[in-house]
Amino acid sequence: MKKNPAPQSEAERSTVEKPVAAGDHVYLIDGSTYIYRAYFAMFKASQARGRAFTRSDGTPVGAVMTFSNMLWKVLRDGVDGGKPSHVAVVFDPPGGTFRNEIYPSYKANRDAPPDELLPQFPLIRDAVRAFGLMPLEQIGFEADDLIATYACEATAAGAEVTIISGDKDLMQLIGPAVRMYDPMPGNERRIGAEEVREKFGVGPERVIDVQALAGDPTDNVPGVPGIGIKTAAQLIQEYGDLDTLLANAASISQKMRRERLLEFADQARISRDLVRLKCDVVLETPLSVTAVKPPEAGPLLTFLRSMEFTTLTKRIADALGAEVPDAPPKSLPPSHSAPAAQNPEESPASEANLSGPAALAERVKTEIAAIPFDASAYQTVTDPERLRQWITAATEHGRVALAVQATSPYPAMADLVGISLALEPGLACYVPLGHRSATAGLDLDGAGVIAQIPLRDAIEALKPLLEDAAVLKIGNNLKYDCGVLLRYGVRVSPVDDTMLISYALDAGRSGHGLADLCERNVGCKPLAAKELTGSGKAQVGFDRVSVAKAAEHAAGTADLTLRLWQVLKPRLVAENVTTVYERLERPLVTVLRDMEAAGVKVDRQVLSRLSGQFAQSLGAIESEIYAMAGGTFNIGSPKQMGDVLFGKMGLPGAGKTSKGALSTGARILEELVASEELTEEQRRLPAKLLEWRQLSKLKSTYTDSLPGYIHPETGRIHTSYGLAATSTGRISSNDPNLQNIPVRTMEGRQIRSAFIAEKGHRLVSADYSQIELRVLAHMADIPALTRAFAEGLDIHAMTASEMFGVPVKDMPGEVRRRAKAINFGIIYGISAFGLAQQLGISRSEAGDYIAKYFERFPGIRDYMEATKSAARSHGYVTTIFDRKMHFPDISTQNRAMRSFYERAAINAPIQGSAADIIRRAMVRIPAALEAAGVKSRMLLQVHDELIFEAVEAEVEATIAAAVKTMERSAEPAVALKVPIKVDARAALNWDEAH
Repeated sequence: MKKNPAPQSEAERSTVEKPVAAGDHVYLIDGSTYIYRAYFAMFKASQARGRAFTRSDGTPVGAVMTFSNMLWKVLRDGVDGGKPSHVAVVFDPPGGTFRNEIYPSYKANRDAPPDELLPQFPLIRDAVRAFGLMPLEQIGFEADDLIATYACEATAAGAEVTIISGDKDLMQLIGPAVRMYDPMPGNERRIGAEEVREKFGVGPERVIDVQALAGDPTDNVPGVPGIGIKTAAQLIQEYGDLDTLLANAASISQKMRRERLLEFADQARISRDLVRLKCDVVLETPLSVTAVKPPEAGPLLTFLRSMEFTTLTKRIADALGAEVPDAPPKSLPPSHSAPAAQNPEESPASEANLSGPAALAERVKTEIAAIPFDASAYQTVTDPERLRQWITAATEHGRVALAVQATSPYPAMADLVGISLALEPGLACYVPLGHRSATAGLDLDGAGVIAQIPLRDAIEALKPLLEDAAVLKIGNNLKYDCGVLLRYGVRVSPVDDTMLISYALDAGRSGHGLADLCERNVGCKPLAAKELTGSGKAQVGFDRVSVAKAAEHAAGTADLTLRLWQVLKPRLVAENVTTVYERLERPLVTVLRDMEAAGVKVDRQVLSRLSGQFAQSLGAIESEIYAMAGGTFNIGSPKQMGDVLFGKMGLPGAGKTSKGALSTGARILEELVASEELTEEQRRLPAKLLEWRQLSKLKSTYTDSLPGYIHPETGRIHTSYGLAATSTGRISSNDPNLQNIPVRTMEGRQIRSAFIAEKGHRLVSADYSQIELRVLAHMADIPALTRAFAEGLDIHAMTASEMFGVPVKDMPGEVRRRAKAINFGIIYGISAFGLAQQLGISRSEAGDYIAKYFERFPGIRDYMEATKSAARSHGYVTTIFDRKMHFPDISTQNRAMRSFYERAAINAPIQGSAADIIRRAMVRIPAALEAAGVKSRMLLQVHDELIFEAVEAEVEATIAAAVKTMERSAEPAVALKVPIKVDARAALNWDEAH
């Protein structure tokens, strides 16, 4: 049985159960369809009104408002002749369903949701919870299937059923005890058997047959070409059902119908399987738990107030006999004026509304910049009752900015020192929890002890707030804060991260750290932590900073983060990057938090043995170097190396560093190795020096250093992932960097063998096959490449055959290797020099190869020129998922720099699209693993590879779930012209699994 993709909240677990019985009235709400219809209805209304339906922070909420009004109407009075006894609100789950296995192109033509709708999906689910209901979904099945199953179960128990939807696919369920009701304002109507006949020409029991013949272009159901609804209805009326029609197709007198039905009979049967709803889904959530209970006034009104639905909030408060929640409790200091509210229900049209999202974003920025920044106004909370007041206020606000202070920059090693909260600009506090020293007695209570709330008590009080699905938690680099709090059993959710919002907006521009963002957007900078802790040998931990100074820094961080959020969030809609943020950035905060917390086990003994082996190899290489150089010198000294190469040996090509010393960087050595002017004997020394450097770096960076990163409690290494560290969307790895361990060298593979599975487990490596080449084939639309990928051919052999005229069969390995080097090199704008070095050939020969490559695949050159032109025109390029990567200096007059930016701009859409594909996979995989019923967990992400740890008995299920999710990670947002392929295997260590 599949498992729910998300754990139940406290509200969901406390739902009252009541089995459905005769006389009950069950309402089944098609949440997914209603969201879209509500959005487009409100979109038209906003156009007519001349203003958008947005909250004061710029978040679109029009669909949320329509949905909330509908829910209240259903719960209060019902809409179909009686109040409901049970209400189930059902949504489509992320990812594909069983229908995609029947027909992979099912729903492939659907456009991505509008940017303005994306942030409303989670808010609508929050609305369902606020009304005391459960948002239901089940991996592998559409909402319609769950509705069909619930409807069959309810009618079998003798209950009446009303389906709230206008979706034609649900009309097949209508019967004596099942009706539909379309609740859209201005189009409310009851749908029964007669309305179905008006639409399909047949009764509900034959809707499936008609749809199977006519197909559905919206869902990409093929049907039978040339047969529409009217013709299909005539045929079904005449023959009774689809099977009888197809069995007698040869006797149909009309030629076109006869030929089409005979030719596309199987396609009609497949279409019937696609449109037929399942009435036998094994339900994870029984219908009994959807029993209606009166909504709790507190959570419901708090949610509606946070949405700024003034009229609806008052109407429901009156009906429930409750008061509308006020502003923050009076015991808290008065807040500074926040940006003027833009009530979607009743505020007058403003200039921002009339001018669109961009004007709103600019207005908010101006208003936030005008709010005074006064660190002396912050509160230090050392009393549990005072903390409860702040928690209550945060809950009523529906959002809170937070910043964690801890003893280490690495979450897995960090002890919590304090946490700060901000509710509005200027309204912030600091809660000290783990300070260990006081300054001048100012932080001491009457007993001479530092005044702070006991850590365990504070965590117990804060945990419900930080895990409350109805309260948005805002931070900057929030993955760190979430990681620290996870050590204390707190799983922070939902989240918004200003660093990632900035990254979605401005990747490739200036930094996304708090100080840089504040300086650019708010007009002030936070007090830097190092000004309090010091640096170098004199540095102390934050737990040694006085509480008074800590509060100024920590509360200021939360305050500025909230201001940043108010400034940056409206820009997502204005600049059309909401999709990128909501799908590729925000969800990864908690995914990477869990990966970092899991870590990966490392065998110390393997590292120790390798360190000794590398030391011996380095000694042997050093002896060879000294023999070639005619004497000893410090190989690690660039100056002494330069004196030997360019002085003693007189090699050409000496360059100078910025300080005037002879340059012996890797590029200089590589040029010497590839130089056609030097003899083979002269090239041996720079080649051996490169070998020494590479092995020395592996030893110092990995075999010597990795043991120091092994956590003393877990015995595992917990790397830190960077989400906003590259211009293309690639995720980075730091402290330690596990992404730079070379996989193509024997030494690198030996290091990977030290990464092992826990006892009784296996490591699973799932690696995208040639993902960037596949993206290039798609983006540049190269017929030869797309055909080769579609047919599953050896792409490098095919390229070699195209370029060199060599048959693919029995192709020499050297010829294929050259084609492979060119294929991958082209993506990165490889030069003749670089290719010559890789293949060990002359530059002229390498240049000829590159020229010939572009002759054989001219579309690639066209793509490159078009990309450079777009980058110069717009200042940015985009991935296939519309991530923007900015190149503001691409038109520089400096020729060398301009060439560099142009190469980067060509590569960025390819590398960025590949990075986005794996990001989408990482977001979806946790739910896929849970749905597969396995306990596997994702441990590492290394460019195009994901590493999992799986129980031995669950390896095959883990591989199947991972591969399926990864190979479909571009869907349904992008229909790639080439298939995505993932290779996966399991072993006891990383090297064997790769």
